[in-house]
Amino acid sequence: MYRIFTIAFRNLLRYKRRTMLTSLLITLGIVLVILFSGLAGSFKTMMIGQITDSNLSQMQIHKRGYVSSIDTMPLHLTLDAKRYKKIEGLLSNNSEIKAWAPRIKLNAMLSNFTETTNIRLNAINPEKEVLVCPDVATRMTFDEKREPGMLLNKGEVIIPDKLAKGMKLKIGDAIVLVANNKDGSVNGLNFKVAGIIESILGPQGKEGYMHIKDAQELLRMDKPEMIEVAIRLHDFDKLGKVYADISSKLAEFINKKGMPEFEIHTWDKLSPFSNIAKMIDFMTITMKIIMIAIVLISILNVMMMSVYERVREIGTMSAIGTAPSRIMGLFLAEGLLLGLISTIIGNVIGLAGIFVLNIYKISFAFGRQDNLLLAPTVNITELLWVSCIVLLISVFASLQPAYKASRMEPVDALGHV
Repeated sequence: MYRIFTIAFRNLLRYKRRTMLTSLLITLGIVLVILFSGLAGSFKTMMIGQITDSNLSQMQIHKRGYVSSIDTMPLHLTLDAKRYKKIEGLLSNNSEIKAWAPRIKLNAMLSNFTETTNIRLNAINPEKEVLVCPDVATRMTFDEKREPGMLLNKGEVIIPDKLAKGMKLKIGDAIVLVANNKDGSVNGLNFKVAGIIESILGPQGKEGYMHIKDAQELLRMDKPEMIEVAIRLHDFDKLGKVYADISSKLAEFINKKGMPEFEIHTWDKLSPFSNIAKMIDFMTITMKIIMIAIVLISILNVMMMSVYERVREIGTMSAIGTAPSRIMGLFLAEGLLLGLISTIIGNVIGLAGIFVLNIYKISFAFGRQDNLLLAPTVNITELLWVSCIVLLISVFASLQPAYKASRMEPVDALGHV
């Protein structure tokens, strides 16, 4: 075996220019895949983090049927204290869950005493909300005199930036919020604008914020109720596993109609950005397919040329008694070596490129955040898979030329001009 690879390596060196050009093409494909995967993966992770950590949360639990009618923000699908206790008990027993927070979502009318418009509000418990969405305050602008870390007090609201511009509202202004509760009655309360929040991708990114106790008073809830429970995990990579675990346990709670009482959704089922994330994954797969095609065509071409140029040599080998399997193995070894050398060089250059990108940093803007930095990383498992695929394709591309060489008749091969 060692001798076959030694001969194969020497044969590659016989055609240095062709070997170098082919190897360069394969190496370039591998480098591009590594760099693109690192950058695309970093961008995807950054965007998911911005959405889940500053607004949406990683998972949400609602009463069954709420998400399908979320556009109308129905108030009859609330979670009372008894149901919330059930959810809390389930979440507290799961070691993978870091924090959870109750929320109320509602539509209201906002008046600045001269104009009136509608507003969507997210009523939160400030202390618990910052544990579930630690970056929520980064989207908000407050008065300079406000204490650091103070998100929201009772009697205060944080309104979307576009609404503030349209209504000419600024921090400290007084407003009135009017809302219908679930039995149809109307109630209104006075509030102060505590901050302005920027809009981000998705309908949830256009919501204002208020204290959950103010919302319960505005909606005339005699007993504490909430619409959803937002959840954050210790490790985001375990989202699928935790979702399946919680989902199976929630299914044990049945309502009077014999149907599941709760529903749980991960962030990608609640945000339109999930389509962009899927597109990034699709583009990454496309890059890998292109790379595979480059490897296949390059090695197939060089091996076919090698067989064609060495017909008489192959005939001589057959004439002196070299077994067809050994001839076939020789050409397969050449293809494998070419793929192996290119893969090693490509991985080294690709990893060096990722290292350089992390040194110089690539910044971009997202909303008010102007200096978000991409941090490209390399998944070692993915890198190994890509390398293995390249080597397999290298052998596969060499198979047909190698088989053709091993089946040549010595007399015909020796007479070839």
